[in-house]
Amino acid sequence: MSDRSLELYQDNKTQDFTSILQAPGLIFLEMKVLNLLILFFITIISLHALRGYTMDGSALHFLIGAGSVPAYSWKLPLCVAALCICLLLLLSVPCNNHPELVVKIVIEYGIILGICTLTGFGYTGIVMLLLADTMRYRIDWKKRIIYIVAICIAYLAMSGNKMYSLPHVIPLSQMWAYYRQDVRNSLLSVLDMLSLLNTMIFILYMVVMTLSQTSEKERILRLNSQLQMANRKLEEYAQEQVRMTETRERNRLAREIHDTLGHSLTGIITGIEACIMLMDIAPEATKEQLRAIAEVARNGITDVRHSVNALRPDALETLSLESAIRKLVEESEKSTGVKIDLVFPENLQNLDQDEEDVLYRIVQESITNAIRHGKATHIDVRMERVDNDLRIRIADNGKGCDNIQSGFGLHHMQERIDMLKGTLSYSGKDGFVIEAVVPIRVEAEEES
Repeated sequence: MSDRSLELYQDNKTQDFTSILQAPGLIFLEMKVLNLLILFFITIISLHALRGYTMDGSALHFLIGAGSVPAYSWKLPLCVAALCICLLLLLSVPCNNHPELVVKIVIEYGIILGICTLTGFGYTGIVMLLLADTMRYRIDWKKRIIYIVAICIAYLAMSGNKMYSLPHVIPLSQMWAYYRQDVRNSLLSVLDMLSLLNTMIFILYMVVMTLSQTSEKERILRLNSQLQMANRKLEEYAQEQVRMTETRERNRLAREIHDTLGHSLTGIITGIEACIMLMDIAPEATKEQLRAIAEVARNGITDVRHSVNALRPDALETLSLESAIRKLVEESEKSTGVKIDLVFPENLQNLDQDEEDVLYRIVQESITNAIRHGKATHIDVRMERVDNDLRIRIADNGKGCDNIQSGFGLHHMQERIDMLKGTLSYSGKDGFVIEAVVPIRVEAEEES
């Protein structure tokens, strides 16, 4: 499949998913409109019947049969309309947690109970609006089943004959007894058809809601799969970048060695061969040649030092070892929030560059490992000079490691320590502790 076809397929899937997500809202809107029409139909017919009882003089007979005094004719539509508006407003209010949802359900049920009381409990399908509104929220199945069972019990209670015993409740059949039997049957048939239509729309709403939630889960799974694939590609790209960086660095070092040592050694070898030939026949010329060879060697050493200096940490180029380490600690504390205690010896001065590089890298790598792998919140860095040895102990309160496997960090740290003929040990039982002993050459150089 080409990239263009894949994009079109993904666009179509996105449009289908958007349509599925919008469908429950549209069906829920249709349910609200249909229920308003049903209530409007019941209210108009009931209002017409009440006025008919009054106009033909059969109001007394109606009151005796009903056993209750109905609301004034002008109050009935106003009360029903006010309760419907309150219900619609409440249905549009979102809930953020379960307590809010419980309170909302209770209030909605109270409003619906009031509407059904005014309409003589002739239509109780409006409870399906309450159930549909509850199903819109993403709640776990246990709580959802509890809500459904509670609403269904309330619906069955409202549909029973016991509701007719409530005060000021006149059954709809008694209210519509004003009409002839054929007219009354026709009106009740229309009401039953509208109620059936409401039930069918509710079933359609539940089916579409289930499909919507299923499609959203599939979309989330698909996005997770795409994200994992993207992460794998990023990891492969990062590894490729590391390999390319290592290759470039090796090539750069090779060029530096070729340009410095290669040139110098070539000149030295050529000069020595000339000295061998001139030693017996021209001693003075041999001495002059050896002086030139010595100069070439000194220049080669200078070039090598320049190349090595290019590999030093930037902080050590402008700061002393102590200042560079303190700056490293301060920056690490500011960027990570980890508390780092540093104890630096006062009698540690005049170190060679390779010694400073190794000490700086040990502290840097230890702090990085403690924060990245150990998730430490406190790191203790102690450096102490004992005679001609520098003892370093770096301990953290991280999670430690029972089975320590030497990775790049510890491996490179060991290589640097070995270059200075030092020792390195570490333990991961209580946090992570690194101890190193590095012999320093200050005393030997001063004596020489």
